[in-house]
Amino acid sequence: MLSVALIGAGRIGQIHARNIAFHPDSQLTFVADINADAAKALAEKYNAQVAEVDAVLANPQVDVVVIASATNTHADLTEIACRNGKAVFCEKPIDLSIERVRQCVSVVNEHKGTMMVGFNRRFDPNFAHLKRCLEAGEIGELELLTIHSRDPGAPPAEYLKVSGGMFRDMTIHDFDMALFLLGEEPVSVFAHAASLVDPAIKAVGDIDTAVVTLQCASGKMAVITNSRRAAYGYDQRVEAHGSKGMLNVNNILESSLVKSTAEGVVSQKPQHFFLERYAESYVAEWAHFMDALSKQEAPKPTAEDGQRALVLAEAALKSLQTGQPVAPAWA
Repeated sequence: MLSVALIGAGRIGQIHARNIAFHPDSQLTFVADINADAAKALAEKYNAQVAEVDAVLANPQVDVVVIASATNTHADLTEIACRNGKAVFCEKPIDLSIERVRQCVSVVNEHKGTMMVGFNRRFDPNFAHLKRCLEAGEIGELELLTIHSRDPGAPPAEYLKVSGGMFRDMTIHDFDMALFLLGEEPVSVFAHAASLVDPAIKAVGDIDTAVVTLQCASGKMAVITNSRRAAYGYDQRVEAHGSKGMLNVNNILESSLVKSTAEGVVSQKPQHFFLERYAESYVAEWAHFMDALSKQEAPKPTAEDGQRALVLAEAALKSLQTGQPVAPAWA
């Protein structure tokens, strides 16, 4: 059984703590957080110990470090963990700066580190099924991918000030999903965006509504639509159109109940937020990481995958600023 140290006891850390504790091959041994009360509460819940970050990273008994702390700590903690021979699971993004991410990935590779980035949506059973169908050629050659990702509401303005902007914070999941499903790197990124949801978002220099078009050298395209506001719930849909047909993944609803009357047919709303919608994906994500470690294989998404998603985010930002399509800076 692998000994796991969790850095970060916030909302995402709590999700990981549960999955670590309930997996047969991992044990949550230490919890570290700058909020001592949060660390103590989470550690007590799963029979773990509270520890300081430096002690966790240096402890030879720790096999795996899960980094779920603030984004600006991810790269530094990843590098220290890899230098100390720990396997690393790091939440997205690795950093908000592409230069810093490249440095971090270089350190991981230099030390032959094992690192997985937390793009959990790859492990959603429905999206994973769509990927398998694409690979099996069930709709022929993929031609057009459409990804809809809309939150039920915007985060607080204080969070947005340090988030790196919507493309780095929210759309980055969709960039990774596009890379995952397209099977090739786009050569052109064109972004349109606006602030329509809340004046406070515009006041901090961010956007809340966007459409991003990606085009590959083969000609295949992906269109991503984002909004920080969806009055009907958490909107997460993917459509893949190919030469022989189409694949759709629709929203997961609060209930499968459908009411049919003379007035019409009414179904339920989508689940409210990511905690419900992606609960299974977080479990499967951790199971994949544990399986890869047991087989001494490289888990996916890799550090390079984290870098690639941020490259697309940077290209989208540049496109938004210039009003022109931008070639992603892959090298």
